[in-house]
Amino acid sequence: MRAGTCKIALYLSGRRHAGENLAELLTKREEGLARPIQMSDALAANTSVEKNVIRAYCLAHARRKVFELREDYPAECAVVLDAVGKVYGYEAEAAGMNDKQRLAYHQGKSGPVMKELKRWIKTQFSDRKVEPNSNLGKALQYWLSHWRELTVWLREPGAPLDNNESERALKQFILMRKNSMFFKTEHGASVGDILASLIRTCRLNGVNAWDYLVTIIRNRKDARSNPDLYLPWNYKRAGTELLAA
Repeated sequence: MRAGTCKIALYLSGRRHAGENLAELLTKREEGLARPIQMSDALAANTSVEKNVIRAYCLAHARRKVFELREDYPAECAVVLDAVGKVYGYEAEAAGMNDKQRLAYHQGKSGPVMKELKRWIKTQFSDRKVEPNSNLGKALQYWLSHWRELTVWLREPGAPLDNNESERALKQFILMRKNSMFFKTEHGASVGDILASLIRTCRLNGVNAWDYLVTIIRNRKDARSNPDLYLPWNYKRAGTELLAA
């Protein structure tokens, strides 16, 4: 997730789904803030309280549903994959733009591509070129059923195209958990979550995680009293010497 220009990684292990964890987290937000964008796939377990977020679904996930069928339906899949490829090409061209510039660029370049793709998908069903209950039909229906969520990046400044960054971060944590033979207790898991969240957040903000954790331990009393000063981006800005006691 993002807090202004800063990135935060939060890992939560437990018996609840991701959507439940996020819903609880959102209750801690200050009132009056704009709704955050929640990026995920369309699984119900990943969605939180709808009124508190702008739901966005992963474009790469929707693409994958079609990509896996390319050998059985090469011509049809090529249409979708080509359209998505153009969108990602425009995304690369928009690198370095601010959120508003990027939005306007996608609206001008990617907007027509997505509009034509939607028209083409609808035609496949209306002209009965695709059987709705076939694998391809189900994949294309996923696009139509979740079109609004799949195209949030055409309406909201800063909205990502996909959830790839979060999935990469999650895979690293899962690999670590498997290598350590999981956790012995739920309390141990919560401690592991805290450490993993701090370390990953440091990496996302260009902070040396080892130096940061050492500083937290050496200044634990002050960190408890002034936690905002010890957030990774504030720690980075102030410098180790200023925070070390």
